[in-house]
Amino acid sequence: MGINILWDRQAPEGIELPVARMIEMILGREAGFVEYPLLIDGYDRNRNQHDAQKILDRLQDTLTRRYEVAGPLLLVTSRDLYVNGCDFVFGLARPASGVAVVSTARLGNSYYGRTPDDADLIDRTAKEGAHEVGHLLGLGHCENPECVMFRPRTLDELDRKKKMLCPACREAAGSGREG
Repeated sequence: MGINILWDRQAPEGIELPVARMIEMILGREAGFVEYPLLIDGYDRNRNQHDAQKILDRLQDTLTRRYEVAGPLLLVTSRDLYVNGCDFVFGLARPASGVAVVSTARLGNSYYGRTPDDADLIDRTAKEGAHEVGHLLGLGHCENPECVMFRPRTLDELDRKKKMLCPACREAAGSGREG
């Protein structure tokens, strides 16, 4: 089963292919791009963020039902995301419906006043994308801070993760890929 990636038109351009290839390497599954019209819902003016749950609702309703996308579906967007109870999230998955979203809003160096670097953005987007797709494949959060399935709460924690599953998560995923 391949991984479907929907790249939002507002997401950073030029990094799509390297991100997809890294996700393939991490999870041991082919990834390809899909293009469908999608309205991004859930903007909250008070927060200046989008509700990730509402985006997943739209993904689930529009794409999995109307277009019958087969396999996990990951939306990459530049919109800043939140869920109730959290100031922000890098991404969110809904395993029951096979959809996930990742935001690049807080993955770029410029958000933190650092020198922009596409390599950092690609690395972080791929790790977070693989993390969310990992949930769609049945993986939970991992306690190993270097595993891609570790739940990062900060950019530094995300940067510490390696572009691989730990042995236990790799076995659980059944990918059989070595890091």
